[in-house]
Amino acid sequence: MRTVVLKIKLYAPWVHSLKEKRMVVKSLITKLRSKFNVSASEVDEQDTHQTIVIGIASIAANSSQGDSIIDNILDFVESNTEAEIVSVHREFI
Repeated sequence: MRTVVLKIKLYAPWVHSLKEKRMVVKSLITKLRSKFNVSASEVDEQDTHQTIVIGIASIAANSSQGDSIIDNILDFVESNTEAEIVSVHREFI
């Protein structure tokens, strides 16, 4: 059994207030939690308007299943937000 940890940094140039950012983050996190049954939260840059950093954790049976989960999550994030993915950090524990 492996723990999959994923940190996604997004850039949302149209966001001009923390209220707008919260709406984007809350929507994306809710969708991730319901579709993939993962733990997800905003983990960094909470006071920066246009930068969103989301941490995601899940359990996988093995590394290949973990890679599949990560790839599916990244595809989902790309298709469900207009924000640009700036960086991705993946880790298996």
